[in-house]
Amino acid sequence: MTRFPEIHPVLEDGIDRKVLATLRARFLTINRGRLERALETIPARQQPVLKLLPLLFHVNHPIMPGYVSGTVPAGLDEFEPDAETLAEAQRLSRSFSHKPQRGKLPQPIQSLFLMGSPGTIAQEEQSDLDVWVCHDPQLPQQQLDALRTKCEALKSWAASLGCETHFFLINPERFIRGQRESKLTSEDCGTTQHYLLLDEFYRTAIWLGGRTPLWWLVPDYEEHRYDDYVDILLSKRFVRSEEVLDLGNLGNIPAGEFLGAGLWQLYKALEAPYKSLFKLLLIEVYASEHPQLRCLGLDYKRAVYRGQMELDELDPYIAAYHRIESYLIQRGDQERLALLRRCLYLKTNKPLSRPPTRHRKSWQRCLLERLSRDWKWDERQFIQLDRRSQWKTRQVEQERRALVNELTYAYRFLGEFARRQNITSSIDERDLGILGRRLQATIERKAGKIEAINLGISPDMAEDQLTLVQSYDAAGDLSWALYEGSLHAREIENYSPLKRTRELIPLLGWCHLNGIIDSATHVSLHPGDSDMTEAELFALLSGLRQTIPMPPPAVSEETLLNAAVPTQVLMLINAGFDPFKAEHTPATKSAKLPGYDTPRENLVLSIDQLTLNSWNELIVSHHTGPQALADCLNSYLASLVDGNCPTLQVRCFTPQTGTSIARRVEEIIRDSQQAFAEARDSRYLLQVRQQFHLFDLQSEQLQHTQLNDLGALLEYLGEAHHRQRPLHLDRNLLAGHDLPLILAQGKTGCLQIFYRIEGDQAELSVLDEFNALWRQRLPYRDEQSLLTPLRRFLHSLEHRRRAQDTLDATASASMEILFYRIMPALGDRPTWLERRYPPRIEVNDPLHDVQAIVEPGEQKRSQVTLYCNQQEFSSLEYGNGLFAAVARYILAQRRLGERYPCYITDLDLSALHGSGRPQTVQYLRYKTHLEAALNQAMMAREV
Repeated sequence: MTRFPEIHPVLEDGIDRKVLATLRARFLTINRGRLERALETIPARQQPVLKLLPLLFHVNHPIMPGYVSGTVPAGLDEFEPDAETLAEAQRLSRSFSHKPQRGKLPQPIQSLFLMGSPGTIAQEEQSDLDVWVCHDPQLPQQQLDALRTKCEALKSWAASLGCETHFFLINPERFIRGQRESKLTSEDCGTTQHYLLLDEFYRTAIWLGGRTPLWWLVPDYEEHRYDDYVDILLSKRFVRSEEVLDLGNLGNIPAGEFLGAGLWQLYKALEAPYKSLFKLLLIEVYASEHPQLRCLGLDYKRAVYRGQMELDELDPYIAAYHRIESYLIQRGDQERLALLRRCLYLKTNKPLSRPPTRHRKSWQRCLLERLSRDWKWDERQFIQLDRRSQWKTRQVEQERRALVNELTYAYRFLGEFARRQNITSSIDERDLGILGRRLQATIERKAGKIEAINLGISPDMAEDQLTLVQSYDAAGDLSWALYEGSLHAREIENYSPLKRTRELIPLLGWCHLNGIIDSATHVSLHPGDSDMTEAELFALLSGLRQTIPMPPPAVSEETLLNAAVPTQVLMLINAGFDPFKAEHTPATKSAKLPGYDTPRENLVLSIDQLTLNSWNELIVSHHTGPQALADCLNSYLASLVDGNCPTLQVRCFTPQTGTSIARRVEEIIRDSQQAFAEARDSRYLLQVRQQFHLFDLQSEQLQHTQLNDLGALLEYLGEAHHRQRPLHLDRNLLAGHDLPLILAQGKTGCLQIFYRIEGDQAELSVLDEFNALWRQRLPYRDEQSLLTPLRRFLHSLEHRRRAQDTLDATASASMEILFYRIMPALGDRPTWLERRYPPRIEVNDPLHDVQAIVEPGEQKRSQVTLYCNQQEFSSLEYGNGLFAAVARYILAQRRLGERYPCYITDLDLSALHGSGRPQTVQYLRYKTHLEAALNQAMMAREV
């Protein structure tokens, strides 16, 4: 190792200009060595970029790259091109000639630096170049804009040579104050990282030309009084101000910087884990030493002062590795140390298991070989890491566990560090929250979520051959398993699966999300007890690729500020099920699509719903059995209550009927979705076989009610709810029945009476003011006798309601009553409604006036008082014989004592409801109950 005498200047002892010159020369020697290493690493075609950058900022010549106009600032302080640079320029443009300036005038460009991995063990042939252009702080905005335009032109020229460059304009005065107009490197983030960025700059930057850093001339042990030291250097003219560039010192680093830098590296680690985890570990070391931190930049400067000039030892990545290694060994974290070494090895991208690509070993390879000898790795470990581009599922899953453990630990460490240091900045809290959600979306496990295992580990995980098997698991339940290679049935038990799931679609979704199966993968199928065919399997995989392409677009910070919502939904119906098999449907020949003709059978045996949400999480849910459609619809609609509307695709690959089944299910879903989009507090009614499913949206909460038969449905429709609640019907609900025809007529604020005549029977239906339904089946003689009792009752009810209103309100209190006759289907014409005029109420109507007053009694039993032609009949007098007494009275009033039905013509429920107003359907239900008791008494023999 080359060593030089240690230099230990002390401010109080005076400063020697020769010592300063020696120190500057040492840094320039190291700088020259790093620049040579950088040039050696990049391809020959790109080397002119690095060699000519100082000259291209020094001159503004029309025939040279980067020329924009004659007004662009040009001139690099303290720079004169050497013969080699001029020769390179003339190779680029033969007619170029350079005329040296006379005298030293102030120049607009103060310094040029190359920052980052160039010249280090981490540099690759395709590493990009981050160039800091430090300019005169007094440059006017117009000239700054022109300089920025020149940088863009140089970036385009470099790109034409295959070199990716980024230029950053640096105002030294603003930079010292921590002010900058843009991100300075691709490693920057939203939370300020001034000192950490400066630390990285001082230990990695390669000086290309112009003024040299003043920081070089201040000993590391004087960093705490950096400003005083610099004032003496400049005021005493030990160095001229026009020769040096001051970007500030590495004083006390605020705790918030560690949090900000850690958040950013965690974010980047989700896509490029090895590079970012290396830096994340360094941030952890720094934070753990805070506030007695000694950063690597100061270690680098101390080494130079001590005469340690060996480039390998001063390599920024090697120095960082040794610092982290010591920290992890002290903590006994052997697993994390192994991960650190893998991160460094993979970042260098020098496969030691293979011979050098050139005739001789590169300096990077030699350095890595020396370093890795201390790790005691065997050839197998080198081969495994060098084949990372070929890693498939097993290797990726194993590595993922280590990476996720490290990411999780780092997130918790940063959160605890923020609490311990009382870092309460709102921007930090926001960043921490966003990162937490990004980590949650990427690595958190939860029910139904398909796990992404490839966190930037392998570029291609697609397998050439796989075997998909349905079999019984250890518990005796059916499950699906995926195996490497193409296996025969008798070979399967000798291998362990890559993945096992209870259902098929979660397994296929896992393969799709992680790129394990692509269009070229051959999958051998052993369907077991399922109905899966190779054709259906191919269709399922194709449907996944077409509907939910991978990878999805990146998730923005704004999206992560909100809860995750579905963005794309794929529903796969009957995957691995044939609904026409005898064991699935007992009436195969009469089976119908759900909702078509008579819904005697349901061909939807299972639905697998794959949902990609706004956080790029892929969630799968499985619904099976007779309730599959209703359960899936409930789950889907419940996810839409916030108004989001994902892209929906429905697929079914059942032979012959698959397209029809999918179209029908998609029709149901879109109709229900549209129903809830039109109005709040809506309801949607679906029929599956003989059952009915009501989906009820109230206060942004979806409720699902199952009604087992038509009787249960009618009972529900007759419930009072005292407000208008839209009810939307599936378009094929109760095909051929008159109920959908009636419910479709729902209107607010009026009463609608429907009647259907079937021989000597008639069915009366009423939709009240809030569209609650009342039905009653009655003997039929003629329309007058059928409708008049109901008309009289509603007339009395209207009179009572008018009496409860003020006189001013009675003018608008009248409720319209509409009558319809339900006409039977005729030829091609289906059942239809014919509007009818209400029956006239004659004064000499032979019907008896029967008034009922219902009042609350003891033990929650109602007390009924009946008035027949003003004759009072009370339960207080007659007890349980009340209805028999009224029946005897009515029969006595009839000439021949006929026992035809009797009707309630007026009803008072005010005592039961206090100041509230009962809904019409409640009156009608009481009316039906009282009439049934009265007519039963009239038909009794003893009356």
